[in-house]
Amino acid sequence: MIGLLIIISSLLIPFIPFKLLRKIYFLLIPVFVFLFLISISKGFFGEIPIEWKFYFLNYELTCRIDKLSLVFAYVFTIIAVCANIYSIHIKNDLEHVTAMIYYGSTIGAVFAGDLISLYIFWKIMTISAVFLIWFRGTRAARSAGFRYLIWHVISGSCLLAGIVLHVQNTGSIEFDNFTIFMDSESFPYLLILLGFMINAAVIPFHSWLPDSYPEASITGAIYMTAFTTKCAVYALARAFPGLEILAWLGAVMAMYGVIFAMMVNDGRRLLSYHIVSQLGYMVCGIGLGTSLAINGAVSLAFGNVIYKGLLFMGMGAVIVATGRSKFTELGGLYKYMRSTFYLYMIGAFSIAGFPLFAGFVCKTMTIHASAELNLPIIFILLEGAAIGTHLCIGLKLPWNVWFSREKPVEITYTGVPRNMLVAMGLAAFLCIFFGTYPGYKILYDLLPYSVEFTPYEPPKVLNTLQFFTFVSIAFFVYREKYKGVAATILDTDWFGRILGNKIIRFSEVQLVDLARKLDKSSSLFARKVKVLFTTPEAVFKQSTSGGRSGSELLSSGIWLLIVLLLMLVYLTYLILV
Repeated sequence: MIGLLIIISSLLIPFIPFKLLRKIYFLLIPVFVFLFLISISKGFFGEIPIEWKFYFLNYELTCRIDKLSLVFAYVFTIIAVCANIYSIHIKNDLEHVTAMIYYGSTIGAVFAGDLISLYIFWKIMTISAVFLIWFRGTRAARSAGFRYLIWHVISGSCLLAGIVLHVQNTGSIEFDNFTIFMDSESFPYLLILLGFMINAAVIPFHSWLPDSYPEASITGAIYMTAFTTKCAVYALARAFPGLEILAWLGAVMAMYGVIFAMMVNDGRRLLSYHIVSQLGYMVCGIGLGTSLAINGAVSLAFGNVIYKGLLFMGMGAVIVATGRSKFTELGGLYKYMRSTFYLYMIGAFSIAGFPLFAGFVCKTMTIHASAELNLPIIFILLEGAAIGTHLCIGLKLPWNVWFSREKPVEITYTGVPRNMLVAMGLAAFLCIFFGTYPGYKILYDLLPYSVEFTPYEPPKVLNTLQFFTFVSIAFFVYREKYKGVAATILDTDWFGRILGNKIIRFSEVQLVDLARKLDKSSSLFARKVKVLFTTPEAVFKQSTSGGRSGSELLSSGIWLLIVLLLMLVYLTYLILV
């Protein structure tokens, strides 16, 4: 219901007569939702959990608000406020409408207590996100948008098939924990799991993310970093907590994303690969399944939405100001963009887990949960990914963009709209607020389970500071090796692209030739049939030698008599046999 109201409200934006009123209305949509969420938390609608039921085609649809859904709704609304401020200068009202439809569908999916509502909002998310990519207007954006659509059509198809089979087996459309069904008749739930995993960019189904996010519009990418993947994390936490395979896949994701982020030459592509890494921590925490691990996954999703949005805002500001995003084309921007640099670095310290920033109070939960469960391989992978995070986000990217050149690269600097810096300032403040008291206490109170975890214990702080110090020293000693290199990085999408290109070439050449031959043959056959039934004697004429006119071999009457005789013989055979 809440998501549907947001979507309906967004459709009114183009019809508001004055430009200033449209902007105010656009900004106020998530603000009103935030106030509504606070009223829910304060108990104005009853004690949580709350369920509002509606009836549709003999099915009971449910809007469910509990601690798990509420914490995701809060952070989606917070980033929507920041992203709306960041994009308020955009003149295209359709982009604003699309962004709010995307936001509303995500809120609808989070509050969906039944599978029908979940699927409907899931598909609206897909369609609206595609348009945020296409609004970039480039050829690369159009191609990336189509590839994004293909991936998410597959995701939605898997989800729909699993839902249909589940309803057939159980008669229930409730969206709840499905792990209890995984031992018997697990096929429907494997389909649902696959649908969620694709949207969560779980490897090897992750390549759509670093392919599409860098090509999205500058402002649209901020919404995309928050909604699709984190909504899938919510769905996994709701439906498959404690599924062991997710713990191992998540740990591998955390390291995999960092490795590829170290190799790429584009700022937003680096940040996109690092989303895969951060999602790995969340998926791993869900797979571990303990209260500490689930709290860690949810709190990390909360923090990641904010500081990853800030990082994309910073890189988006660089693209707006310079028109460039590749490291080999940037460098020395500190002279021009100091404010952007400092705000970006707050996001970088947050995502790396530096004390006094949001990441420190979120990320360490999942790592400690793996240690408590005595899973050394997962622990090492997560710790290794933490090292790579600081190298990629806190050192490599800012070094290549704002420094790295004794003489700044020749650019046409156009400046950054003030509203973009205001949005970055708000996100940066939140990164610090939730990383310190009472901010992290407020966050911990929102988590689905009671928190028995103290982030600011002296050994934890000391270990983190040592880790940052040694990694930073190593980077500056070997910093020349971390410069951007123009190269094509092959990922798992290479297989799909090769297969896709072969299918396209086959369709354009061999299939078209076959179609032409069939068309020619069918046309010739049709003409002969037409002649046979209009002037049958013409079929049996042939030219004589010497240029003389053709002569009939047999008259049409004789041929008709032969056919009748054959039919009589066949009829006699049927009667006798």
